Amino acid sequence: MRSVPWWILFSSLCAPVLLVGGWAISAELHGPGYDPASATISILASDGSRGYWVMTSALLALGTCHVVTACGLRPAALAGRVALAGGGLSAMMLALFPAPSSGGSFAHGVVVAVGFSLLAVWPVMAVRRGVPGRWTPPGGGPAGRTRAAVPPWGLRAGPSVTAAALMWLGGAWFLLALFVLDTAGAAERVITFAQSFWPLVVVLSCVRTAGRSA
Repeated sequence: MRSVPWWILFSSLCAPVLLVGGWAISAELHGPGYDPASATISILASDGSRGYWVMTSALLALGTCHVVTACGLRPAALAGRVALAGGGLSAMMLALFPAPSSGGSFAHGVVVAVGFSLLAVWPVMAVRRGVPGRWTPPGGGPAGRTRAAVPPWGLRAGPSVTAAALMWLGGAWFLLALFVLDTAGAAERVITFAQSFWPLVVVLSCVRTAGRSA
């Protein structure tokens, strides 16, 4: 199993930190009129918001982290890496299509939907099946026989499908919270944090697997 470069551990760790730090600082700058339980993150990056540059910079940095992680995550399937990078680019494009200070924006909504979808499907698309590896049978015997090497935990079908399913359920929760429950802010924070955190889980599982095989 191929190892991962040290810099994607850094990029994947920075992603959730930048996201949470961005919305926390931006909400503080926005003032007491902002309710994080009901108001979305997009409001913090909307035109005219006091925390516009903080939240926009955080989204740009978050997207960059996802792109960097996708470039170096060699144990993952290529389709998954492309989807992760696409999700990162979508986060960066939110700077070009910010939410308006009032009302809705079709372009902003499309970018958000595309970004969410890509980050919700990349765990499944990144799944790796067992790949050929060299091994020595326990108790001795002829070395150099071939068997299927087990992929890192974060790239196995079970955990990946579970993570993707929870993200899609989170998306459904967000829509319900947006149109019915008036708790869209809380739902959005949970799902966006989960999507920013999963790449770190995958990278850590790859590092652990590489350490065991070294």
